[in-house]
Amino acid sequence: MASESTARPQIQIKPLSEQDFAIWQLQWQGYQDFYEVQIPQATRLVTWQRILDPKEPIFGALAMADGEALGLVHWIFQRTCWTVEDSCYLQDLYVSPQHRGSGVGRQLIEHVYAQAKAAGSSRVHWLTHETNSTAMQLYDRIAQRSGFVQYRKQLD
Repeated sequence: MASESTARPQIQIKPLSEQDFAIWQLQWQGYQDFYEVQIPQATRLVTWQRILDPKEPIFGALAMADGEALGLVHWIFQRTCWTVEDSCYLQDLYVSPQHRGSGVGRQLIEHVYAQAKAAGSSRVHWLTHETNSTAMQLYDRIAQRSGFVQYRKQLD
């Protein structure tokens, strides 16, 4: 039996609430740093308001243990021409570097799976960067690759 000092803390996945802004912002910045992008503060604030707005189809949650944020996830429900039910797009997944490999990412994804199922979605899908090989090891165990390649054009 593990002693109290070596026991793993219990991870809780909690929906984002107004009180979480400072914690969310730190995790969100960690995500941006990982992908070497900088999202403008105005966009960050609009995103936060959308997450809190019950009329918006965007949601978020934090992985927490002993009062510390370990990671975050955002997901969006969207219409699709391929199914009658909404699809769930897992848009952002981030685990703090010191907690990677501890199961936090899997728990966040499984939380989205549960939320999507409860909402009546027929599937959850996401993208990751081709260089994110560590995360892809997890993704390959808990989902199937679609084979699609993303293209995009920035509109000015």
